[in-house]
Amino acid sequence: MPPTPAIPPHRDESLVRDGGDACAGGGRDARVRGCGDAVVRDVRDGAGADVSEGGGAVVPECGGAVVQDRGDAVVRDRDAPVPDRGDALVRDRGDACPGALRLHEAADGFLARLRLPAGLLTPPQALALADAADRLGDGHLSLTSRGNAELRGLAADSAAPLADLLRTAGLLPSDQHERVRNIVASPLAGLDGQGADGGAAVQDWARELDRLLCASATAPALSGRFLFALDDGRGDVAALGADVTLIAEAGGTALLRIGDDAEALRLPGRDAPRVALAAAEAFLAVAREAGNGAWRVRELPPGYEAATVRVHLRTQLAEPCATAAPPAPTRPAPPRPGLVTTPGGTSATALSLLAPLGRLTSAHLRELAAIAARDGAGELRMTPWRGVVLPGLSAETAGTRLRDLAATGLVTDPASPWYGLGACTGRPGCAKSLADVRADAVAAVTTVTAVPTAGGTDPLPVHWSGCARRCGHPHGAWVDVVATGDAYEVSVRGTRDGANAVTAVPAAEPGRLADAVATARAATRTPPTT
Repeated sequence: MPPTPAIPPHRDESLVRDGGDACAGGGRDARVRGCGDAVVRDVRDGAGADVSEGGGAVVPECGGAVVQDRGDAVVRDRDAPVPDRGDALVRDRGDACPGALRLHEAADGFLARLRLPAGLLTPPQALALADAADRLGDGHLSLTSRGNAELRGLAADSAAPLADLLRTAGLLPSDQHERVRNIVASPLAGLDGQGADGGAAVQDWARELDRLLCASATAPALSGRFLFALDDGRGDVAALGADVTLIAEAGGTALLRIGDDAEALRLPGRDAPRVALAAAEAFLAVAREAGNGAWRVRELPPGYEAATVRVHLRTQLAEPCATAAPPAPTRPAPPRPGLVTTPGGTSATALSLLAPLGRLTSAHLRELAAIAARDGAGELRMTPWRGVVLPGLSAETAGTRLRDLAATGLVTDPASPWYGLGACTGRPGCAKSLADVRADAVAAVTTVTAVPTAGGTDPLPVHWSGCARRCGHPHGAWVDVVATGDAYEVSVRGTRDGANAVTAVPAAEPGRLADAVATARAATRTPPTT
């Protein structure tokens, strides 16, 4: 069994929930009206609540089980069944997602979230973030569920020097657009021969969409939670519940899907970025008409759903687009750590790595930047599954560099039990937590020799939570490991078959916990909810 990677220390009472659509915060009495006319109050700023993609505090969502928090705060679990969508959310304020220029005060200092369209970084940019982490933060970079990056532990007076550093590195092309550059893309596109036509087009789409976003006078009105997903046809990021999804097709065409619309538009691939931006602008127009302050397509009220946005978009296009059925929903399939090879496995083209529990040290960043510049294609791709892909390595150097990176504590083994594993902050960083979930997760993982599979498919992701808020859990189906005090309850959530068996295991028995998690991960389940 490979050595257990070191987990960097991380104290936080105020991270937010995963899945790419979590941002809380705002005024003390900001309200959101949820299903059944229940009033949802945001957790109050500065009192241990927050706003991060990477895990932590809570976000009001429409539908599902209700979890009481902080006396008057109510959180709705996104993946619980929605009994009735007839009562839509009403948002009476703008979202308070942190950004590179809008810092958020958390328990461990201030937090900055930097959008990285398609997760792309050049080696000099990676070095700049390493310098920022050392000079201004806690020496680490946190990877989020959208392939973005967070700097934590920032001082109150760090906003100006951080902005200067990021501008110099080319990481802030537009101040007014910096929070809306939310673009995920298939991280292995063009590297392993999968995807439509080899998948290379989505990287070009990402760069062009980002350019168009930053040039748009309308785009700054988007919420910091609005998400674009550019899928190369393999179905990985298309399963992340984005607001606008582009899916590459063979022959150079693309499907554009808005939210969970039952129909997609087929268009020439060359037009995909332009029409994706037009779809976002169509959403803004429909949301203004709906008048409920929706931040995302799923929040539009009855009569203004995703199909309405599609119809509005078609009226704005110069050329007609045919409709088509989008691919059936699949479970997101993160890249396995290890060597990424060309078709037939004849040579290595990239390295795929995982950051333990989503945390990279500044030393990791510097080593990754050096390899990308010296041996690779001059870029790093941060993934929505808290990993890093380094493209462009030769077969002669790839194996050596993979061993070098394994020695730094990054996960490089494709069978590693760390694959698909996540956790909230837990004790002592979170006052809400009932357990030190990171330590307990490590104790359980060290009893496992390899990640389980179900019929050759990827296992369900696992998320360890210190309380019923389940901050930071993945999108879709996942194994839920939630602390109840001196025990954990293990179950599967987010599947169409509804309720799943719950297994209670004492926290003091890591071997039994590992067995319960392995059983849940390997179970055959129905497709995830959308």
